[in-house]
Amino acid sequence: MAVFMGMVGVGFLAFALDVGSLFRAKRMAQAAADAAAVAAAEEVSAGNTSSNEQAMANAVAKLNGFDTTANTNPATVTLSIPSTGNFRGTGYVQATVSQPVATPFLGGFPGNQSAMPVTATAIAGGQSSSTCICLEGTTQDDLAMSNASKVVASDCGIVVDSSASNAVSVVGSASLSGTSLGTVSSTWNNSGNINNGGSISSSMTIVQGITSSCAPTMPAVPSYSSCIANPGGGSSNFTAGPASYTGTVCYNGLTIGANGTTPTLNPGIYVIASGSLHFESGNGTVSNLGGQGVFFYLTGTASLKIDNGANVNLVSGGATESGGGTAPTIGSYNGILVYQDSSDTSGMSIAGGASTYLNGALYAPSAVMSFGGGSATTIQGGLVASQIQASGGGTLTATVGSVSEGSLAITTPRLVQ
Repeated sequence: MAVFMGMVGVGFLAFALDVGSLFRAKRMAQAAADAAAVAAAEEVSAGNTSSNEQAMANAVAKLNGFDTTANTNPATVTLSIPSTGNFRGTGYVQATVSQPVATPFLGGFPGNQSAMPVTATAIAGGQSSSTCICLEGTTQDDLAMSNASKVVASDCGIVVDSSASNAVSVVGSASLSGTSLGTVSSTWNNSGNINNGGSISSSMTIVQGITSSCAPTMPAVPSYSSCIANPGGGSSNFTAGPASYTGTVCYNGLTIGANGTTPTLNPGIYVIASGSLHFESGNGTVSNLGGQGVFFYLTGTASLKIDNGANVNLVSGGATESGGGTAPTIGSYNGILVYQDSSDTSGMSIAGGASTYLNGALYAPSAVMSFGGGSATTIQGGLVASQIQASGGGTLTATVGSVSEGSLAITTPRLVQ
């Protein structure tokens, strides 16, 4: 009995020693995985190759006691892009560290292994914010807000290319909110430019002195031939646009909703060569029927004007219609509603009405976009302009669409899981 009890006691002692060693190794493996994930994410953020990521991850794992080159029981460090969970996609790196840990006492018992694997996993990444408002003016007040206006970047951010000290101004009870605000200017003084009741959401991350400006690739110019007169402005309804959604039509100007009319806009490509694309507020319900799968190219001195109270229905190619369903596709212009040529500096004026539905991006890289009129306008697809002037109590909401305006890195890589 004494011998038997002694053997039991030795067994429990062996179990305690080996299990304690495994728990200690598990804690060390987690520290090594954490460090490896951050090191690899820093290489990703710097734009280095996958071999650099692996080399750095192996190096920091070794510093934490997990050597991938050891002669006996070498560790393994596996890097991958997480595909599930809250932190997934190419902005994140998952590091898994594993190593067999010797269990000499338990290995002496029949059926037990002399070594058991210990594994730990961590995820790191650089926090980034998708850009849905890109302002390309380089030396001016790119975002000028006043008179109780609101600009909301919904689950996305704003990038301002201006190097001026007043690159963004929010005054007169105006308010700005979004995920992030990045400015090329490193001298912008937010306390001096956010005043007189103006405010920026406390949850909005501000990054000054960014090194890369936003400049998404503009679409190719559509091919077109002769342009015809503006069919709108009369007192009767009409149908505008090409005969087929794959076609192109050119107007010298296009007036929608004048005198209470409700014209039908066929899907396809519209070129406005000189006048304006003007949505009037004469019709109290909606200014246009149709408008599903449309793309407007403004050139020369053409401009966009949406009057206060104009209830507009416009859907870009392949986008979701207001009542459900998908608009016809129009090739490379899918996801874009309006593109004002870079050589066209005519200003855009956008107010909108209670029933306005705009699903697609607005691109006017050399123009000033003015928003106001006291009504709310949502752009599902993002904005590119030289400058935004928001006033008159209106609310502008921008969201990320199918066409990317880029992203802004707002923190250095960090451990997230």
